[in-house]
Amino acid sequence: MMIAISTTLLVGLAMARAQQSPSTSVPQADTCTLDPDGTARVTRVVPVPGTISDEAKKFISHSMPSTPPPSLAVQRERTDAFRKGRAAEARKLFPVNIEEKTLGGVRCDVITPLTIPAAKRERVLINVHGGGFVTDSGSLVEGVPIANLTQTTVVSVYYRLAPEHPFPAAVEDTVDVYKELLKTYRPQNTALFGTSAGAILTAEVAVELRREGLPLPAALGVFSGAGDLSQSGDTQALYTIFGFTGYLEPPPKGPFGNEYIGNHNPKDPVLSPLYADLHGFPPTLFVSSTRDLLLSGTSILHLAFLRAGVDAQLVVFEALPHAFWYDYHLPETQEALDLMAKFFDEKLGK
Repeated sequence: MMIAISTTLLVGLAMARAQQSPSTSVPQADTCTLDPDGTARVTRVVPVPGTISDEAKKFISHSMPSTPPPSLAVQRERTDAFRKGRAAEARKLFPVNIEEKTLGGVRCDVITPLTIPAAKRERVLINVHGGGFVTDSGSLVEGVPIANLTQTTVVSVYYRLAPEHPFPAAVEDTVDVYKELLKTYRPQNTALFGTSAGAILTAEVAVELRREGLPLPAALGVFSGAGDLSQSGDTQALYTIFGFTGYLEPPPKGPFGNEYIGNHNPKDPVLSPLYADLHGFPPTLFVSSTRDLLLSGTSILHLAFLRAGVDAQLVVFEALPHAFWYDYHLPETQEALDLMAKFFDEKLGK
């Protein structure tokens, strides 16, 4: 599942505006059959909501190929091309400076706004990118807009990728970067955030920081993620990476992200923070959308944070698919990025 996420995201965002194929069978009515165990077999006719932007309506109208994902080598090649193109677009829309550095032995991009107010010079945000743990689909794509909008330095971590380096390699790399940054920044002035695999990793790193007795950052951003890799929620059976179009895998029946999990117990509390003690965690913003295949995972983890008494907010955008904020042409993307930036501005330095 995690490999399919990164591949379809790449292909779709690069080609959605240029490619559209009509469906061969158009259902005209809703159907639902329930198995004795409660499994639902459904067909639904879902009108285009009138509450989303015209750009979003156009975005969700594009049909994507229903072919399975290609080999990992092809995925990485395509993802690299996508990331470079989207990062260049991000820098035009959100001007910043970027410098490659090694922090804690890990390669990073340090993304610096063109102007940093004096009150924000002692703050830093740490971004862990998406890409299904097997590719990098979002390092600069995520970090550049947030650095610009918050006027705060963002450190984007190039953690080791699965399957060559399964769990806990990505967690270890991010923790090493965090430890290095603590030599310069107070934890009250740091935050950790990511999208998709990066959102999952954000929560995992927070659990590992506590396990090691390290101070937690001031805030977390879990943007379309999950906290339980031992099982999948409803939305992973309902949606592809693009909502109702593209390749839909067979209904998941067990752990997902096996390339990342490796031989570890998927209920390990670091690997699946839903099983960790979340009491005392920092304020956390969760963002998802109603056609996001990780909406279930995001909402389940949000509820776990609330049950632990954490200051946790969940924002769900209507009708849009997984990680839609990678598409800068949507008004909803600007709104989502503004919400994220405002959250970090409010929580850091307290």
